[in-house]
Amino acid sequence: MKSKARLTAIGTYVPEKVLTNEDLQKLVDTSDEWIVQRTGMKERRVAGEHEFASTLAIKAVQELTERYSKGLDDVDAILVSTTTPDFVFPSVACQIQDFFGIPHTLAYDFNATCAGFTYGLHMANGLITSGLHKKILVVAAETLTKATDYTDRSTCILFGDGAAAVLIERDEEHHSFLSAHYGTKGDGGRHVYRTNFSTSMKGWEMEKTDKMVQNGREVYKWAVRTIPEGIHKLIDQAAMKLDDVDWFVPHSANLRMIESICEKAGFPEEKMLTSVEFCGNTSSVSIPLAMDLAIKKGKLNDGDILLLYGFGGGLTHAGQLLRWSPDPAKQSH
Repeated sequence: MKSKARLTAIGTYVPEKVLTNEDLQKLVDTSDEWIVQRTGMKERRVAGEHEFASTLAIKAVQELTERYSKGLDDVDAILVSTTTPDFVFPSVACQIQDFFGIPHTLAYDFNATCAGFTYGLHMANGLITSGLHKKILVVAAETLTKATDYTDRSTCILFGDGAAAVLIERDEEHHSFLSAHYGTKGDGGRHVYRTNFSTSMKGWEMEKTDKMVQNGREVYKWAVRTIPEGIHKLIDQAAMKLDDVDWFVPHSANLRMIESICEKAGFPEEKMLTSVEFCGNTSSVSIPLAMDLAIKKGKLNDGDILLLYGFGGGLTHAGQLLRWSPDPAKQSH
């Protein structure tokens, strides 16, 4: 089915507090050289004591409305990707609705971990193209540092906080969505998790904790094997060539992992957009953060083809091939 949806606006927000590699050296046995060599990360942003997923999300939506002069009264769905909501319920989406006073809208949170943003785009495209909705806010908001174990040197160096929002609107002539590819490997769920009521998965006993637990080696192997194949399926589905892609925007999990994915997919690293260096791994927020950083640096041009690919816990992965053609921003930032 031909898409009838267009990405018209974007906004992002990261907290003011910065956590550097030098700061982490004071907490665990690590060093700036060790972290950069293995992850490419130099800094991450950390939400304050009274900042939560909804706080960051609302600020990202506010930036979107101000930059693109967008009204929200006619938004008819709010989809929020988060693994770290303020509450189990009510949802972050409901808090966004309340803050902006949106009069009539569907509102819900969903959890596809680091593939959440591309999942959200896929759902919004489907809801709009089918005719069920006309204007959807897709938001990704994470406060991962609140769920990070700062005694675990292998994971505490990775995660940061942030939020991003995009507006998807019905447009039958200038649609953004070219192709999508997604997949799930549920038996790998034990390799990256955060427990809740249960601590057992198919007989595998997991650590009872409110912090994230990750087997980085297994996740790395799965991603480097799976994502290059998904990239080529996205390209084939759109009847395009890899050379037609202007920018590859992967989930900013780890710079070394992304470099391996580029190598195996045959994609040049100089056409890659990331947010990992100064924002860390922000899960579902990392892709739109990378997009917005590129916008603010003047890298993205109208009509550019973007290949977005999210992957992470679940194990889940989802890619989107987009044509970049938002409404003109009021200010260039």
